[in-house]
Amino acid sequence: MADRKVEPCNDWQAVEVVRSPLARKGRGAVSNMQGRYEVNAREEYDDGWGAQDGEVDATPFRTIVTDEVAKSILSRNTSPDIPFNVSLNPYRGCEHGCVYCFARPTHSYLGLSPGLDFESRLFAKVNAAELLRRELAKPSYVPDHIAIGVNTDAYQPCERERRLTRQVLEVLSECRHPVGLVTKSSLIERDIDLLAPMAAQHLACAAITITTLDPAIARTLEPRAAAPARRLRTIETLARAGIPVSVSVAPIIPFVTEPDIEKILEAARNAGAVGAHYVVLRLPWEVNPLFQEWLQAHFPERAQRVMNRVRDLRGGKDYDSDFGKRMHGEGIWADLIRQRFTKAVERLGMSGLRSRFDKLDVSQFRRPLRLPATVARKDANGAGQLDLF
Repeated sequence: MADRKVEPCNDWQAVEVVRSPLARKGRGAVSNMQGRYEVNAREEYDDGWGAQDGEVDATPFRTIVTDEVAKSILSRNTSPDIPFNVSLNPYRGCEHGCVYCFARPTHSYLGLSPGLDFESRLFAKVNAAELLRRELAKPSYVPDHIAIGVNTDAYQPCERERRLTRQVLEVLSECRHPVGLVTKSSLIERDIDLLAPMAAQHLACAAITITTLDPAIARTLEPRAAAPARRLRTIETLARAGIPVSVSVAPIIPFVTEPDIEKILEAARNAGAVGAHYVVLRLPWEVNPLFQEWLQAHFPERAQRVMNRVRDLRGGKDYDSDFGKRMHGEGIWADLIRQRFTKAVERLGMSGLRSRFDKLDVSQFRRPLRLPATVARKDANGAGQLDLF
């Protein structure tokens, strides 16, 4: 347990960890810190009976998946920093437990912690496929590339049983709708029977995220995602099936994963990747203190050095959310990373992720062959009303 007081604070840039927090086996976050919308403050107190620095808390932290009946399924954005305008996420929260995940703060909206709750209190949008079918059936719908898994991984462990991503892909395949997937999981190989025919019609592409080739670092950084070597095999499997696959080197963490940039690109290219892109470490909202806790737990000897370089990339701040800066940073160190990445990509003959999306064909889209199941909806008088669209 970290010996520090937790108080409500709007300045998520200022974080001070007095002693190394306790790492938890199989989890990325080392605490269940409060979300920024919680009203009541909690105070941690070290009574001397806690584990010493460097030890691991082996207490099981059970994963709970709750069914959610979502009201909408497609998210739209106008950001110039990303190569897609529409995304779909079948799950809230992600059991992969990547400590750097920029989506962690979204759990605050649910009254849950962006820490351990984010990776153990999950929500499955059980009506995802139905909502998608209803959306595509609207006369006003204009087809655009849909990116799946960009917020939380669509192939996280619970997908093996829930199969929500599989159901969504079945709808997209039926409607000949272009899709791009991003994942750290080898479970995507299960859906090659859908993705390969779509790829042959220029309707599908995939990106596999590889943050580091060091399995020891990956085990603490993203504890429940596939091992780096397994992700490389997934790239090879997808490529052999004719699916255009890119490698996402994200995030690049100074002095932790940054030394692996060229090695990751070369290994991915040898496995069959045809494209690549990168993102430097982002620390929005609660991700900042959670990441610094992780640094103190796993790399205390270099924690200050890492954060100093992060600030060099962000104009002296822990994070800058401005368009054009948030993904790649700014300054001399950002330029050096860009040059290293660009030179390696050019040497290996790889393209960018944006070009992968641009090659997807929206002209083949057709409305769903069958309408979604009608859902009873009550009008203002309480009478049942059938919703057809």
